[in-house]
Formats: sequence, structure tokens, C-alpha cells
Amino acid sequence: MRKTPVHLEVLARYADKGVERGDVIVIIDVFRCSSTIVTALKNGAKAVIPVRTVKEAVKLHEKNPDWILAGERMGRKPKGFQLGNSPLEYRRELVEDRCIILTTTDGTKAIEKSKGAEDILIGALINVSAVSKLALRIARSKGKGITLVASGRRGSFSLEDFLCAGKIAELMQGPEVEFSDSALAALLASRGAGRAIGEVAKSSNHATYLKSIGLGQDVDFCSKLDLSDKVPLVHDGMIT
Repeated sequence: MRKTPVHLEVLARYADKGVERGDVIVIIDVFRCSSTIVTALKNGAKAVIPVRTVKEAVKLHEKNPDWILAGERMGRKPKGFQLGNSPLEYRRELVEDRCIILTTTDGTKAIEKSKGAEDILIGALINVSAVSKLALRIARSKGKGITLVASGRRGSFSLEDFLCAGKIAELMQGPEVEFSDSALAALLASRGAGRAIGEVAKSSNHATYLKSIGLGQDVDFCSKLDLSDKVPLVHDGMIT
């Protein structure tokens, strides 16, 4: 039986490599884009529309004023936006049955770079078991590989995304799966962190920065495992 190859790209800008391979893509931005999308949909949002820039988000909101305008730059909510990028903001009473325009520094960039892929999933620590299971099931059913995209932070490597990718890989491991060197390295890092993976993620530079601007509760929330069995899927520019 053909083995399912699992690759890892460690920056958002390399997501298109997975598209070129025809892989199932898993976008990972633990702090906080992926966690926010999972939470918004878990709490009843109709869809999340990812856009690259603040300007694009504002223009789209002008055309669709009933949609929620949300996002961040440097971790903070842009002026005039209704919501930031904190998953804790996306409460059911605010987002249920609403569409959300979302722009973030890295996560939405990775989604944009994945355009053209047939299957794009959103992964985080808070849905790690569900996303690993679904990605593997889709890949096997279609005879495809899998590319995990650790979005990184402002164009640089991020520990929390690497660890999350490793945890996803760890949950996929078996005789029918083969890992690239980068995916295997992430798997070994996840295995080494063990049950403390969330605490290790909280020691990252990005986590330290978020805590310094008063977003420590976000860091705590996003570092937990399996809070949701929701796996957001990207189709035609919308995440549902």
C-alpha cells in the first residue's frame, strides 16, 4: 500500500509548496489565528472570510456592513475594527450566525498562499486530535500527501506552531505514513515535550510578547489541547 507522505513547511510564505505537490494542507497559527477561527465556528459563526491586509478587510466590510470586521496587527486590534484576534472575544452571543472578516499578520497570509489547494484545513492545539484525524482520512481517501504549514511569526520560525505541527504528525504516525525530515523533527519535538507541550508553547517568544501586552489569557487558552472537535475547512475563500 502507498504510504501517505507528510511534509512540514515552517513559514506561511512556503504554503504554496504544498499546493504544488497537490497535498491536503493544514494551516497552523496557534497564537492566535487558527485558535480564533476554530472558536468562532464552534460558537456558531456562519463563516470566516480571511483577507491579507487591513485595507482589503475594511473595503470588504464597507460592501458587507452586517459582517463583523476583525483582526490584528502586532497583536492589537486595528482602529475601527469590531473584534481583535483573541479567541476569547468570539463569544456565541456576538458571532452566532454572523460572517466574520478576519485579517491577521501570518495566519491569513498562509491561507492566501494555499489558494489552489483542493483541501485546506485549519489546525491548532485546541483541535489537534480532530484535525490530524480528518487530514489523514482525506489524504488516504484521495491518495494525496499532507502538508502541515507552521505559519510562523512575522516571517520567522515560531516554536508554538512547530510543536503543534509535531503533535499533529505524532497523532498520524503509523506504518502507512512517512514523514519528511522537517515533519519528523517536529514530531520528535512534540514527543519530547510530552504532556507539557502546552507549557512549552507558552515559553515561546510570541507567547512572551502577547503576555507583555496583556494577552496572557489568550496564550493560556490557545495552549490547551482538544477543546474542540471542530475542523474549519476553506472553500472558495470562506472558512466554514
